[in-house]
Amino acid sequence: MAARTFKGNKAALPSKPCDGCGRTMSWRRKWRASWDAVQYCSERCRRQKGKAA
Repeated sequence: MAARTFKGNKAALPSKPCDGCGRTMSWRRKWRASWDAVQYCSERCRRQKGKAA
């Protein structure tokens, strides 16, 4: 069976800025249950949250 791919409009997915780097992060299926609590785009941003950029 072929891999499943998203065939919709990705621009219509919710997005918000990362608290660490400021980049825009798009909604991911992995974050579906905790989207409101997600603050950082990556583990690297989370680890560097208290350090100067």
